[in-house]
Amino acid sequence: MSTLPKIGFIGLGIMGQPMVRNLLKAGYSVTVYNRSRPAMELLQTQGATLAISPAALTLAVDVVITCVSDSPDVEAIVFSPTGVLSSIRSGMIFIDLSTIAAFMSRTVYAAFKELGVSALDAPVSGGDIGAQQGTLSIMVGGDAETFDRALPIFQTLGKNIVYIGEAGSGQVTKACNQIVVAHTVQGIAEALTLAKKSGVNGEKVREALLGGFAQSKVLEIHGRKMLDRNFQPGFKLDLFRKDLNIVLQTAMQEKLSLPGSAHAAELMNALKAQGKGELDFIAVLTLYEMLAGIENDAEEQ
Repeated sequence: MSTLPKIGFIGLGIMGQPMVRNLLKAGYSVTVYNRSRPAMELLQTQGATLAISPAALTLAVDVVITCVSDSPDVEAIVFSPTGVLSSIRSGMIFIDLSTIAAFMSRTVYAAFKELGVSALDAPVSGGDIGAQQGTLSIMVGGDAETFDRALPIFQTLGKNIVYIGEAGSGQVTKACNQIVVAHTVQGIAEALTLAKKSGVNGEKVREALLGGFAQSKVLEIHGRKMLDRNFQPGFKLDLFRKDLNIVLQTAMQEKLSLPGSAHAAELMNALKAQGKGELDFIAVLTLYEMLAGIENDAEEQ
């Protein structure tokens, strides 16, 4: 008989579905809930149990994990009349893998602590590929003792797992991550546009850059996708723009100027105005090409 904790997983999007599959493969019993049924029913065929609400899910498990889009989604899942808070029990663990505002993570942490429940904010990085391969980077805020209890679960989902500190610190770290990724993607888009406008082979440029100080995971994976003109979403531009909003809100609270992040957000606003919010955020390349007067034969995916 398995001694693994029973897990409830809420949010079955691009990231959530492969994470549930990895938990099932590792031998965990997983109950799932999602606002739309198709993703739930697909995972049911792979061994998951379905729940009719977050409250019902919580009653059936030992650990609740959420992976949804934004702060209001987490707030609704936790605090609504049929939310997690209504049926959670003392001694349970709540793990939020979503990227949300740090103040919401702290609010959730405090509400659960009053009930004897331990909460962790544990946003992830690595995109759909990392979720599928179980190689996500996970940055965790909350109590150290709870982190230790949850570590085997994190090790099923990711490879680079770092305990940051008190509640909310995981979300601050994710905001820092998004700053670096946004700037790097912007830099790669500029470099490939310069190469193309100059008549230089972009494949060779990327190959050369991967061997020097410009080398990065972003250049390796997203640079390849840019060259392939593959803008199918591993991480939607709409969601990345939301993340940058969190970055800028946090900066405002800290009375901090982040002009580079503000500029990246404006580029994403321009893409959203063009109706490209559902594309991968690397579609920023198309904006630079437009500014450079570069025309492409095929329609963007």
